[in-house]
Amino acid sequence: MPGLYLAAILLSAVGIALIDRRFRLAAWHAPGRTAVSVGVGVAFFLAWDAVGIATGVFVKGDSPLLLGFDLAPHLPVEEPVFLAFLSYLALVAWAGARRVLDARSTRGADVPSRREDAP
Repeated sequence: MPGLYLAAILLSAVGIALIDRRFRLAAWHAPGRTAVSVGVGVAFFLAWDAVGIATGVFVKGDSPLLLGFDLAPHLPVEEPVFLAFLSYLALVAWAGARRVLDARSTRGADVPSRREDAP
């Protein structure tokens, strides 16, 4: 079923964007910085892919899930979309983890530890 892989990536990206929107973690908090970060991530990983393809480490396998269009030899059109998703997911996960840890450290400062309560 051609295009299923791309559809899965896009559906996953929509899910992450909804989480981002709900908690204002990345794109809804700082859209410019998020766009630049995702762009840098995609550029870095495309360069990484180019080196891997040139050295023969990365090869595109045959899959009925791919659209069948290549941007370059062994570089399917889905690859930059996946790399953008991966970069965006990393930003949202990092911002979410940071928010949880910040909330815990703030909450922990107000609550005395058990050792301090012991007689």
